[in-house]
Amino acid sequence: MQIITNQFQKELKKHGSDHFPFLVSYQRLSEYDSNSFLWHCHPEIEITYIKKGSMHYRVNNRSFHLKEGDIIFCNSNALHSGEMEDQEDCSYIPITFDSKLIYGFFQSTICTKYVDPVIQDSMLPAICIDQSEPWHKPFREYLLRIIDLDEKKPDFYELDITICLQSMWRLLLEHITYEPQASRENSLEYDRIKKILSYIEENYQNKITLNDIAGHIHLCESECTRLFKRHMNTTLFAFLQEYRIERSLEFLQDDQPVSAVADKAGFSDPNYYSKVFAKIKGCSPREYRNHRF
Repeated sequence: MQIITNQFQKELKKHGSDHFPFLVSYQRLSEYDSNSFLWHCHPEIEITYIKKGSMHYRVNNRSFHLKEGDIIFCNSNALHSGEMEDQEDCSYIPITFDSKLIYGFFQSTICTKYVDPVIQDSMLPAICIDQSEPWHKPFREYLLRIIDLDEKKPDFYELDITICLQSMWRLLLEHITYEPQASRENSLEYDRIKKILSYIEENYQNKITLNDIAGHIHLCESECTRLFKRHMNTTLFAFLQEYRIERSLEFLQDDQPVSAVADKAGFSDPNYYSKVFAKIKGCSPREYRNHRF
């Protein structure tokens, strides 16, 4: 299993219904082919509760090491991914909702004054709620209340869920700073990052050069390199290698030779593929296949 996205890394899964755009999911990292979910984004807000285990959670250029009981707020359209730590599984509950549940209708005072300034701030991709501050406790209580309401679905549960979401939003507004005007240039840069990720997703099976990627986003090679490093905290080359290894895992499910798997994942040399695989996964492709499948 893996998250399905379009060419702009936008997740295609629908979160809730048109009448009530809200969804609670119960997931484990072990459900994914690579024990991780790959980079993606969506316009909805996502608040994730770590039920058991731990997770390395990345949002734009920030990394979080989440443990049991932690909560992560992921802002609208922020690129995010998650992976196991120390090969230990993680159970987590993401709550995804359209921000209209907070503000009611477009251009309302609630929308323009209290919601848009937050969701338009690309400098505020995520907030970790880890019980280190007093306001984290009531935030967690509202979240657990939402999970319980969604599971039991008593009378008026949609209304009660909306009230809890608004209360959580109020807590966020009281304790964070946001600067949407200062983040416009940053937003343009993340649009370029999304284009790079889209290009890699569409072409990872073929030869990709820095010149190809730089040309795709209309930057010189050096600026393209600096842009990616600045926002993703890794080099383009390292990311491409890791992405190809992650995508190769689905091919390992079949009995095809490792050389064929390497070729499908964009590695022209199967020995080099095995070397990179071992460096990233800690075992050979054959060992991974035998253990996993």
